[in-house]
Amino acid sequence: MANNGEEQQSEDYLFKIVMIGDSAVGKSNLLARFARNEFYPNSKSTIGVEFQTQKMLIDGKEIKAQIWDTAGQERFKAVTSAYYRGAVGALLVYDISRRRTFESIGRWLNELHVHSDMNVMVILVGNKTDLKDAREVDAAEGKAIAETEGLFFIETSALDSSNVAAAFETVVKEIYHILSRKVFQSQAQKQEAAVLGSGKSVVLQGDGSEPNDGARGGFPCCS
Repeated sequence: MANNGEEQQSEDYLFKIVMIGDSAVGKSNLLARFARNEFYPNSKSTIGVEFQTQKMLIDGKEIKAQIWDTAGQERFKAVTSAYYRGAVGALLVYDISRRRTFESIGRWLNELHVHSDMNVMVILVGNKTDLKDAREVDAAEGKAIAETEGLFFIETSALDSSNVAAAFETVVKEIYHILSRKVFQSQAQKQEAAVLGSGKSVVLQGDGSEPNDGARGGFPCCS
């Protein structure tokens, strides 16, 4: 237990990220390639849930990404609620060589929104770009649906590792930047509240036609 406590204190942030998408789109191999630089050509479908952790350094802050991977088969629906709970990011993966997996995007997005926070950062990942001759979904189609749904978009290949790191890093960096903005806004609001509660007057610059003590409306005006 002591070791876990020391580990938790070593990073500045811990982000839970989930991988979703139909079975056999390459979710497990994407994670294996990113976390261990490994690829399993004859890998079987994931049974239940497993996760890997990966650390990144962003703006001098150590980020620990806990990336969860589960099977896409419907028979594992029982793990849904626990799987999504606490997630702040998601990789929605489809196989560019199987249009059926692309057509499932809407269903996966709906499930994600039902079981997790609506503000989860999502990147749409078209995997298996190494299967060029078998492609059934153009990159333009993936980009179009991503724009419609407000998602990031990238195409990857777990086999040759192209764009794999970029896919995961994009999610983690965007989560961090959103969190940083929220922290900054929260601090700014606290500072503003402290000024308003200090009893000091806030003077607004008017046109000189009438005095203004800044108390009207209860809040200062900002440009």
